[in-house]
Amino acid sequence: MRGFEEMKLHTLVNYLQPLVPFKGENPDILHIHNDNRKVTDGSLFICIKGFTVDGHDFAEIAVKSGAVAVIAERPLQVDVPVVIVKDTKRAMAVLADAFYGQPSQKMKVVGITGTNGKTTTSHIIDHILKEAGKKTGLIGTMYTKIGEDVLETKNTTPESLTLQNIFHQMIENLVDCAVMEVSSHALVEGRVHGTDFDVAVFTNLSQDHLDFHGSMEEYKRAKGLLFAQLGNKFTLDQPKYAVLNADDEASEQYAHSTSSHILTYGIQCDADIKATKISMSAKGTTFLLVTPIGSSNVTIKLVGKFNVYNVLAAIGAAMALGIPLSVITDALSNMEGVAGRFELVDAGQNFTVIVDYSHTPDSLQNALETIQEFAVGKTHVVVGCGGDRDRTKRPLMAKIACDFADEAIFTSDNPRSEDPFAILKEMETGVAGREYKVIENRKQAIYEAISQAEENDIILIAGKGHETYQQVGKDIHHFDDRLVAKDAILEKNKA
Repeated sequence: MRGFEEMKLHTLVNYLQPLVPFKGENPDILHIHNDNRKVTDGSLFICIKGFTVDGHDFAEIAVKSGAVAVIAERPLQVDVPVVIVKDTKRAMAVLADAFYGQPSQKMKVVGITGTNGKTTTSHIIDHILKEAGKKTGLIGTMYTKIGEDVLETKNTTPESLTLQNIFHQMIENLVDCAVMEVSSHALVEGRVHGTDFDVAVFTNLSQDHLDFHGSMEEYKRAKGLLFAQLGNKFTLDQPKYAVLNADDEASEQYAHSTSSHILTYGIQCDADIKATKISMSAKGTTFLLVTPIGSSNVTIKLVGKFNVYNVLAAIGAAMALGIPLSVITDALSNMEGVAGRFELVDAGQNFTVIVDYSHTPDSLQNALETIQEFAVGKTHVVVGCGGDRDRTKRPLMAKIACDFADEAIFTSDNPRSEDPFAILKEMETGVAGREYKVIENRKQAIYEAISQAEENDIILIAGKGHETYQQVGKDIHHFDDRLVAKDAILEKNKA
């Protein structure tokens, strides 16, 4: 990863620990890496302790590959300068920001956190900004975009070194505003340290990632870090905003966590940005938007009350960035849906098939409750739970499926290293005595639901959304719920 210019080691280290000047050699730093396999001549190698490997064990290999200096948490026997720090992950964020010229300070950055809705909200904001004539960057679960160039992504929020490099590329490509999803994992691990957010958006909080955080209170605290880190400076030319969901009780804590300006949005409670007179169908939603800068009738092609919340959050972010209300509402009216988010699969059938990323109890219930708003026939749901993830939500997901659908089919999601049948057994503990089907093979489960569908029925295929793979053990094979559903519909149409 090459920076915006060559830098001397002492210059970089001065950002890191200005009170303790480094007295060693002062080589030119051409690249920074924390993966020894990527090290080339002129690299600064950062030793990171991971869950399974320790970068300190690879420092010597990195030096042989061309590293001219090493950042470490303990002394190392290598023939290049070693800078000792207390926390190399924290140091990496500081160094990455400095090496790439503090890129987030040179554009507007919007960060979105919350359990559900981050991806949809980020895409809505991105669309509004583009309609307003801005060049945008987007970082999230589905991909990274710089302008119209799409890059693959591994994590919802990249580690700090990768993130600052992406910001640097955005600046080089004249991006005006970056919109990014900020996961709770990323906040706890300091991946966004050094990122100068202008707007921080909170969508909602419900159970997820307890395998990582341990408790809902800790999960809530993690999300709050985004708002606490907005900064304390007040300016007229670049005011910072926290955009908070007034209908979610966690917002009260986040409002106390930030010194920035606050914009609230909601449907039920008093809020700065509010949706009233909501009407929805299978094709879209309309509502009256009331804001501090005016009111307007809004028509969107997105379906469901949860998507109204996503739209309101996006409106708040756009308003905070100074986008006129007329531009915002015009942009909303011509926006298509987001891949895998309540996405319709249409192959000429007389029933409705929806693929949605709902993989938490709250998001699954939201999706099924939305379907009930316009359902005429029966509701079918195909749902599973991922392996190596929060096990406590499995019986909850099963119960919600049975509570809100006429027919529930439990199947595999991404079992990963777990036994898929064991995951299904844990789901079944939440629905003792209820009627449901268990079909471990996901393709067979989707085909079964579609084969049973009658005119005006609605099938929700939940959990994987936009994903085009399924991970079983260490094997990752191609699997797209949308394509499988389409094939099943075509087969049914021929029968």
